[in-house]
Amino acid sequence: MYERISELIAEKKFAVLREELKEMRAVDVAEAFDELDKKNTIILFRLLSKDDAAGIFSYLSTQQRKNIVNAIHETQLNEIIDELYFDDMIDFLEEMPANFVKRVLASSTEEERKLINQFLKYPDTSAGSLMTIEYVDLKKEMTVKEALEHIKKTGVDKETIYTCYVLDDKRKLEGIVSLRKLVLFDADLLIAEVMNDDYIAANTLDDQEEIASLFKKYDLLTLPIVDKEGRLVGIITIDDIIDVIDQETTEDFQKMAAMEPSEEEYLHSRAFSLARRRIPWLLLLMVSATFTEGIIGRFEDVLQAVAILAASIPMLMDTAGNAGSQSSTLIIRGMALGEIELNDYLRVFWSELKVSIIVGITLGFLNFVRMMIFSPADLSVGITVSATLVLTIMMAKVVGGILPIAAKKMKLDPAIMAGPMITTIVDALALMVYFTIATTILGL
Repeated sequence: MYERISELIAEKKFAVLREELKEMRAVDVAEAFDELDKKNTIILFRLLSKDDAAGIFSYLSTQQRKNIVNAIHETQLNEIIDELYFDDMIDFLEEMPANFVKRVLASSTEEERKLINQFLKYPDTSAGSLMTIEYVDLKKEMTVKEALEHIKKTGVDKETIYTCYVLDDKRKLEGIVSLRKLVLFDADLLIAEVMNDDYIAANTLDDQEEIASLFKKYDLLTLPIVDKEGRLVGIITIDDIIDVIDQETTEDFQKMAAMEPSEEEYLHSRAFSLARRRIPWLLLLMVSATFTEGIIGRFEDVLQAVAILAASIPMLMDTAGNAGSQSSTLIIRGMALGEIELNDYLRVFWSELKVSIIVGITLGFLNFVRMMIFSPADLSVGITVSATLVLTIMMAKVVGGILPIAAKKMKLDPAIMAGPMITTIVDALALMVYFTIATTILGL
């Protein structure tokens, strides 16, 4: 698709391209924007109809949106914003500079300004920042027939009509009813008779991760969002939750790799910005590695007495770090999916202990055989290294399993207790065990 669009722009066949764009899916056209240079991006956007432009605009990256905002006339931009669903408009405004938001607010009605300001004040990761106000509301006194007529009249501009919300005179949520029920049930039945009053709802200040968990647990397509008084203020749809899941997963991966999380796309980030997010954690880990250096220095006489011990240090540290990372990754992911709770720490401890015994003894035995066959080490050194390997693997897996839970207990993100952090902690512990066993067995 990109090749075709690029070819038509290069040949200046704009009329042909305009017609072909009408037949393309919005998300596919949005992907083509990422491949075009800035000049051709603007040309392509200007060829879109007003309705198509709004649909495609909601799929564009932050940088592409900024390029278009800076290049097109304010009147055309306002037309696009008017066509966006309310939650997409809020997401867009959150990405834009303050002076641009002021321009949008200035051209909005008083009611729109009040709503926009209300949404922009919600915390970035809260349910309030994700929700839309474009939903269908019904009264329980309505008949099914009246409800369907109401949906036909007001549903055109709503983000979804598949689930409708039954409100009282004070806009308190009383129940929900699906469009499927309204179509299948008798036209004379009251909404009060067909609505479901056993519904799932969330508060405006609930964290987006909790919202994502609700969608997964109850297989939801939409979720009503209420305030402290139980009044319906908006809904969250499944497409927004998919974006949240992507965002949270990316953030966890970045933290697990010892980086400061960022929503900037990699190819659109400056080298200085990328470096700034990596340096703090690398510096912390580098400084913490001085503990490892101090342990080695403390037992320097042991290494000089039996030089072959030094050759096994990298193997022990790498194996311990990898073992800890395996456990921490599984536990962190389990916690993210809601499979592991804080009160499961004893079960996690016992499970990782059993696994570590099996893994430790297996690798320790194989390492002992390896050293006896391929290494000049004598029996006592082989026993020292292999015994250390067993104990460090056991220790690493238990620590790797428990630390993420401990982090969560302390209101920290469990993802920080992943690869680099676990490796640094386990390395120091592995060396202490190693030299303690060496001095005991070898009598140094």
